[in-house]
Amino acid sequence: MGDMIMKVFRVGEVSDFKNREKKVVIIDDQEVGIFRINDNFFAWKNQCPHQGGPVCQGRLFPLVKENLDSEMQSHGRIYDEKKLNIVCPWHGLEFDIETGEHPGNPKLKLDPITIEVNSDILYVQL
Repeated sequence: MGDMIMKVFRVGEVSDFKNREKKVVIIDDQEVGIFRINDNFFAWKNQCPHQGGPVCQGRLFPLVKENLDSEMQSHGRIYDEKKLNIVCPWHGLEFDIETGEHPGNPKLKLDPITIEVNSDILYVQL
């Protein structure tokens, strides 16, 4: 098996991406979801590890938590605005945008794509 040659692709300018939003782009026949959270960028392969659904085309939601008191009684749900999740449109699995992990099963993860910012230009490596 030979060495894999990685290619670098320009995907846009920082200003093209709004905070807490996403874009799905096709690069070299591969769909990639690009997410911006504040000044940080994350890129994931647009394929859910559950059954291959287009996870990056799902909706973005704050992390949902159960509101439990000291006796473990539920008082509904609360939202953690500091954590943003993508929800797969096929079966509703959620993944943390920053880590790519499912909140209930850290072994279930999105495939990361290397993304870099250089002189306000975004590049991904495939």
